[in-house]
Amino acid sequence: MPFILTSPAFAPNGSIPSKYTCEGTDISPPLEWFGTPRDTKTFILIVDDPDAPDPAKPQRVYVHWVVYNIPVGTTKLPENAAKTGLPGGAVQGINDFGTQTYGGPCPPIGRHRYFFKLYALDNELEGLMNPTKAELEKAMEEHLVDNAELIGTYQKAQK
Repeated sequence: MPFILTSPAFAPNGSIPSKYTCEGTDISPPLEWFGTPRDTKTFILIVDDPDAPDPAKPQRVYVHWVVYNIPVGTTKLPENAAKTGLPGGAVQGINDFGTQTYGGPCPPIGRHRYFFKLYALDNELEGLMNPTKAELEKAMEEHLVDNAELIGTYQKAQK
């Protein structure tokens, strides 16, 4: 069975509802996954935008949410999990807003893609202090079992 990440809030490559963005209540969307690989011990979730600041001329990948040490028995995160509670043991790292929580889509121009990436690891990551995406990617290098990805898009309403 393939490792799959989905959301009941939006279809793959579909538009992310404004509720989950800076134009709404800016809460994390619900996520669900299936087909957890056999040797998995924990998960990492990274949400980022490779189209920043302008999809026509992207200059950087902007990180919106980083969560690690999500326990292996977990198969979903409910809506607003970043603020109402993650599964025991899960820890939020630092995003590019400089906070340890979810920061929703808020593109300055155009329609951006948001990549929700779930990584299955063969161990729990230890000794990290408020890690960034780059620090987590380095820590998981030797421990990646598999990954799943869900892409959503968002463009601000025209005023």
